[in-house]
Parts: sequence; C-alpha cells; structure tokens
Amino acid sequence: MKYAQVFPGQGSQFVGMGKDLFDQYEEAKKIFSQANKILDFKITEIMFEGNQKELTETNIAQPAIFIHSIIKSRLFKKKGRLLGVAGHSLGEFSALVVSNSISFQDGLKLVRIRANEMKKACEMNPGTMAAVIGLGNEVVENCCMKIKEIVVPANYNCPGQIVVSGEKNAINNVSKHLIENGARKVISLNVGGAFHSPLMLPAKKVLEKYIQKIQFKKPSCLIYQNSVGKGVSSIEEIRKNLVDQLISPVLWTQSIDQMINDGIKNFVEVGPGRVLQGLIKKINQGVNLEF
Repeated sequence: MKYAQVFPGQGSQFVGMGKDLFDQYEEAKKIFSQANKILDFKITEIMFEGNQKELTETNIAQPAIFIHSIIKSRLFKKKGRLLGVAGHSLGEFSALVVSNSISFQDGLKLVRIRANEMKKACEMNPGTMAAVIGLGNEVVENCCMKIKEIVVPANYNCPGQIVVSGEKNAINNVSKHLIENGARKVISLNVGGAFHSPLMLPAKKVLEKYIQKIQFKKPSCLIYQNSVGKGVSSIEEIRKNLVDQLISPVLWTQSIDQMINDGIKNFVEVGPGRVLQGLIKKINQGVNLEF
C-alpha cells in the first residue's frame, strides 16, 4: 500500500503522553533517554507525571510532541511504500526526521531552539490567535488587510476553518469584521502568542542561523512543507521553507490537496491525538485515515 505519514503540531500534548510506549517498548525507552540527555533535563517526568499547565508551555510542549511523534513513527510497522510526509507547524520537524532529511538529534535540538525563541518572541511582541469558522479564504484575507495593526491568516486548516494571528488589539478588531462578513464563529485560542505571523520575526532570525549549521540530506520521500503547500526534495528549498515557516501561514489544506493530486490516498497520523484526521476528512472525504 502507498501511504503518507502526517505529524501534529502544538496543542496535541496531554499528561501521560508516551508513558505506554515507554513501558512497552525498549526502543522507546532508548529514545526517551536520548532526548533527556540532549535537552539536559528529564522531559519524561513532565510528559508522564507533570501537570497540563506545565506541559502546555511552548518550550515543553514542542519537544514533547516531537519526541512522541518520532517514537510512534519508529514503532509503526506497515507494509507498503511511504510516498510523502507532512507536519502541521511543529510537526514539519518530525516529518524531516522520518524522511531521513535530518537526524533525530539535530531535529530535537532545532525544536528546542525554535520553542525557546518563539517563547522569547511572544514575550517581546505579545499577540494571540483566533479560529475563524465558516468563511472562505479570500474573505478572511480581505478582513485582515483592512486592519491597521498586524493580523494575518496563520493556519489554513480545512475549508471553512482558518486561524488568524497577530497583535491582541488587531485580533479583537478583525473579529468584529469577520462576524459582520458572515463568520459563523470567531473563537479566541488559548495560545502563548501570535505564531506564524510577523511577530515571530525575532525567532526566525535566530532559528535561521542554527538551521544553516545543521546537516541536511536529500529526503527519502517528498516533504510537503507548510509555507509552500507542495512536495519538496531540494535541500536548499527545505532549509528556506523551514526558516520561512515561523512567519508564514501553515498551508495545510493546500498541502493535503496537493498530496491527493500526487496520488496519495492513504494517510497515517503519527503522534499524540487525532486532530489531523479530522481536518483531512474535512478537506477530502474520499481518503483513508489511520492513526
């Protein structure tokens, strides 16, 4: 069977994540131990026994989800050919490791830097995000353009569901415009900042330096990257898109559509939760989904 693996982003974390894998599989224990050493603290204690508030912190949630996703992918046994990989925001780093473009060690180091720098950027440039339900892309984009402060579409999750990101006052203002233009709902998200917006520029500059130092290899399958919404195999393109991702929208709908157009009909969600299955089903009901 030909299939793709997809990897979730921040928000899919939960207390106890990975404990079952640690208890059952020796390979999982080795990866968890390796991760604790790379991070220089026992993230396993927070993942297995911490509280939700602690696990929701950007600098904890991102490496936790990445580690969990890689372990589940390593344990995943399926006959067939892996045609492509994609990750939602943070999940793109999991996709890079699974496609053999970067090592687990380098991936985790990049995720740690990304998370720490995003947290700093949130403190430097406070912002927030909101989910817009029931409007087309162009309407949301036009509403954002009418606001003087910074607010942009950040996640094209599925038809009729777009997340906007920006300054807090801008989110309040654009929410009114969106409702006036027919949005069914605009839901404020409990997030640490304005991810995938220009407010993340300080984090992008730091992450870019580290990405240039990491050794990338030609991936073993296409990586469908967030910032371009298409399959990529060029090392230089992968680097550039990974840097751009922090301040660019997650083109998830466009990526899944492209994967389907490229002949992928079977999707396996790898990592905590099943959020991506729900989104993919709303994008195209004709595909097969597993987790």
